[in-house]
Amino acid sequence: MTEFLINDETSSFISKYKLFENDSIQQIQLQHRLSLMKAFGIQKGMHILEIGCGQGDTTAALADAVGEKGNVVAIDIASPDYGAPLTLGQATDRIKRSPLGERIDFHFEVDFLTYESSVTFDMAVLSHCSWYFKRPDDLLQYFKKLRRVAKRICFAEWDLDFTHISQRAHFCAASILALYSNFVNNEGNIQNLFHKTQILQLLEQAGFEIEKQHIIDATYLQDGQWEKSYANSIRPEFNQASEMIQTLIISYYELMNDSNGHDEQSLNSFVLCAK
Repeated sequence: MTEFLINDETSSFISKYKLFENDSIQQIQLQHRLSLMKAFGIQKGMHILEIGCGQGDTTAALADAVGEKGNVVAIDIASPDYGAPLTLGQATDRIKRSPLGERIDFHFEVDFLTYESSVTFDMAVLSHCSWYFKRPDDLLQYFKKLRRVAKRICFAEWDLDFTHISQRAHFCAASILALYSNFVNNEGNIQNLFHKTQILQLLEQAGFEIEKQHIIDATYLQDGQWEKSYANSIRPEFNQASEMIQTLIISYYELMNDSNGHDEQSLNSFVLCAK
């Protein structure tokens, strides 16, 4: 992982809101989310709908970006008891207790397809949540409904088009875990790997017009190491798979665990914004 240094923007956020002061992991995640805010073009006073808020990593950055007159409605289909080392409930309670709390409404165990709102949102945000979707059509249905309830959509996810050999391990780990979800029913955070071209197609099918695309540096995040560790832990599970799949998996594991002396990095993030 690339050496991490807190920049002035991240340091100012931590000081202003008294959040993540002694949490180096969240500080790293926060720095990336603040970079996403610039790519999204969040403005003060916006009313934002966030899909798949999880522990609130992006939510906190959104709440800062919209300012005191803005609002973030953050929903997630998961239970507040889901997650580790902090559950979603514990992590978001910490954010709610901060000065940002009044700008955020968290809703867990909510399926967006049955969620009702009487307002039109300025923007809908999906940040690093699409790989949780078990079927591409589920994501398409979300996009179609978002087309009706939001003026714009901004989408961020890991970019599978890795540009450096040091990112290969993260790519392989994600691929292994996606294959694992195909063989073993689980609630892991990788069910499908969506390439950005597929997301573009799904957005267009839903009636959106792409406005801008960005690649955001995410090499310094810890996620690549986390996914690699988890992928190695479930390797015995593939013993029941077909020989063809086992041969493929062996290749992925060899590539993932052979760093060739390179400092391993996470994949970058891609951002798509549409109206």
